[in-house]
Amino acid sequence: MEGKNVILNTGPGGKIGLMGGTFNPIHYGHLLIAENAYEQFGLDEVIFLPTGQSPHKDARHILKADERMEMIRLAIADNPHFSCSDYEIRKEGISYTYLTVRAFFEQAAGKELFFIMGADSLAYFDSWMRPDEISRMCTILAAVRDDLNRKELVPIRDFLQEKYNTRIGFIHTPNFSVSSRMIRKRIGNHQSIRYLVPDAVEQYLKEHAVYLS
Repeated sequence: MEGKNVILNTGPGGKIGLMGGTFNPIHYGHLLIAENAYEQFGLDEVIFLPTGQSPHKDARHILKADERMEMIRLAIADNPHFSCSDYEIRKEGISYTYLTVRAFFEQAAGKELFFIMGADSLAYFDSWMRPDEISRMCTILAAVRDDLNRKELVPIRDFLQEKYNTRIGFIHTPNFSVSSRMIRKRIGNHQSIRYLVPDAVEQYLKEHAVYLS
């Protein structure tokens, strides 16, 4: 099944997970977080949202949006409860999370929104643009990989809940250590990335000689 370019499907009810990121490239760590969020919080769908122009990262090191989008489509093709949206990459200007969440919230029509992020992002959530508005429109789901990680996040969660009335849940995921940066580095060093990304993504990277220049 090809990933769908959607804002939100029509129809009443539903719990929708939004997973943003540069996905430069998408890997099994992203997919594990999304699948565990889907299962543990009873979501109906997880929508992957590749960033257009990130306020936090140097665009010189980020692959073109259409290539990142295609790899997401390949990675989620066999999962019926995953989809993708090019909303952020079609927008002009910086991709601020609160604007993206607002666009989905305005079309939610009774749906409940959940924004999925890594533990490191939760630690910096207070410095994001308009965390109060994000907190009003959706529940935050943060991925935790072990008990130590969770203990470090509890005071951050409590602080955000007190300051912004944020609804925060923890996604428990396997301790699978992989990052997009690691994959880019391994490709640059001509090392294997097998079992770090889906086979279709690995094939795409090889066929298009991505991250080798």
